[in-house]
Amino acid sequence: MTSSSAPVLELSEVSKDYRGLRPLRIAKLTVLPGEVIAIVGLDQTTAEVFVNLVTGATLPDRGDVRLFGRSTTAIADSTDWLAVVDRFGIVSGRAVLLDALTVVQNLAMPFTLEIEPPADDIRRRAIALARRAGLADASLDRPVAELGPAGHARVRLGRALALDPAVVILEHPTAGLPREQVAALGVQCRDLSAATIALTADLEFAEALGGRCLTLDAATGRLAGRSGWLARLRSG
Repeated sequence: MTSSSAPVLELSEVSKDYRGLRPLRIAKLTVLPGEVIAIVGLDQTTAEVFVNLVTGATLPDRGDVRLFGRSTTAIADSTDWLAVVDRFGIVSGRAVLLDALTVVQNLAMPFTLEIEPPADDIRRRAIALARRAGLADASLDRPVAELGPAGHARVRLGRALALDPAVVILEHPTAGLPREQVAALGVQCRDLSAATIALTADLEFAEALGGRCLTLDAATGRLAGRSGWLARLRSG
């Protein structure tokens, strides 16, 4: 059992070959409960590799990934792994939305497959998720196909929050978003009552998100703070 101040995620000298130009390397990363971090320098392919590593879906070729104080190499079986995954919320364009179903129906799916229509208690939970993700009440009974990219991102955010995760990972969340909607999404993700890791190339989103902003040196795996990046972004 970890203390409330113990790291929820630790990567040490991690390397994973995914047949890219070079392996994904992370020299050191420590994430504390409730901490907000933006990591710049992972493209969409390497971001997926990172997500698989930190959720224990794959093991590193070298180094150690520790979740809630426990190495991913200690995950015993699929039941054990599913218990770990339930502590993560992943916001990713790879997460399939059912366009013909409404926002409420899509957000009810983490709780039940009986969604035509969902029971009253499930509907209330889905609406709470929608509001937490910043979706307008007017969108609740609209098919997801009628929403724009920002609406899709917020539905994915709501789904990621459904099981009250300890860690939320935002995987290039602003890809495809109109620029005028980027900052609002960052503000919405600023305080999710969970450790939040954004894998992004979008400095405007990172600014709105707040917290630490780290840049990955792909050759060495070092994560360094972007000294002066906020001032340069504002002056540009």
